[in-house]
Amino acid sequence: MNDTLPIRAKSGTNHEGTSSHNRRVLMDALRMNGALSRADLSRATKLTKQTVSNIIDELEQEGLVTAEDAVRKGRGQPSTPYRLVPEGAFAIGLQIDRHVTRAIAVDLVGNVLARAEANLPPNGPANGVPVILKLIEKVRIDLADLFDQSERRLVGLGAAMPGPFGIKTAGDDPWMMAAWQAFPLLETLAAGTGLSVRLQNDAAACATAERMVGAANGLDHAVCLYLGYGIGAGLILAGELYSGANGNAGEIGMALLSASGSPTPLEHRASLASLYQHLKVDPADPGVYATINMLAQSDDARIESWIEEAVMDLRWSVHLIETIFDPQTVILCGGAPEALARRLVAAVHPLAPSIADRRDRAIPRFQLGMTDPWAVARGAAADPISRAFDPSFAAILKGSL
Repeated sequence: MNDTLPIRAKSGTNHEGTSSHNRRVLMDALRMNGALSRADLSRATKLTKQTVSNIIDELEQEGLVTAEDAVRKGRGQPSTPYRLVPEGAFAIGLQIDRHVTRAIAVDLVGNVLARAEANLPPNGPANGVPVILKLIEKVRIDLADLFDQSERRLVGLGAAMPGPFGIKTAGDDPWMMAAWQAFPLLETLAAGTGLSVRLQNDAAACATAERMVGAANGLDHAVCLYLGYGIGAGLILAGELYSGANGNAGEIGMALLSASGSPTPLEHRASLASLYQHLKVDPADPGVYATINMLAQSDDARIESWIEEAVMDLRWSVHLIETIFDPQTVILCGGAPEALARRLVAAVHPLAPSIADRRDRAIPRFQLGMTDPWAVARGAAADPISRAFDPSFAAILKGSL
């Protein structure tokens, strides 16, 4: 139970018809702060003690929260802290990339419980979908072996793949994964798994993971600069993930402007794809992550020369993000090997002065987040958990109807 630090929580509302929002607010407060008493929750969320008690009773009956041992503070009555039950809910996350697919299972608080990966065969969905469905089934079986109730408490399947979505391409453009873009993926996955499915781009998925268990946890305004085969930005604005009208918000990799003035899209110059080309390595090689990590640790001259070029565009990207969105921080995340990501963060500093260069800054302007091949799949899995349990404006509207 939190006795000293300020409790981080969104405000609930005591108006009628908003119970769904208030449930989400209480669960979000427990996720960010750990165990809290009913009195703590009431003060932090501005909900009445009776409202908090009613909701906590409901959540406890549903197996989503549990009481811990009572704690006595001073001379007053002992208080009972409550915490989220990790096994209260589960979700599956799926990453579909150009050469690989990954599936992962997480619990209510984001712990990774099972995972599997496979090479994605060529020729698009015709050969890829059977591999993906088999991968998801394996993860579900592994999860069921750990928790008998997992199928009953499975809240959905989150999928993530490179964007942008819904744009016209010339032929079967492999960079844009055009065949997958044209395929009825959501309908196929829903039919093949029996689960509710939603699709995000890979940058948004990484931002979801950072918001749930990473550097963006507890922040209301953060932008996650995604570095993978391509480049993108996941936008956390006013505490919620912003996707845009077509799910393409943050697709900065398609931007043509840059510090160097090149008309080539940003992601063709400063992404892992450009590094693969620079090093003349095969991105489909299962050992490519370890190889690049080793080269980055050994100060390889080829890595050095690529960083010198890429860092110009990354600095420009951070400056542009700060100017447009005014975030509390920009977080570098994605599938880049950790040694490379750390070198990029160090090289991007010092940043040119901008509106983000405030006197009262307590959070780094640019920092390292998750650098893990599984980050996208983990974020995809976090999305169904977020949709089911996190506060959102949509939940208020739904509750008021």
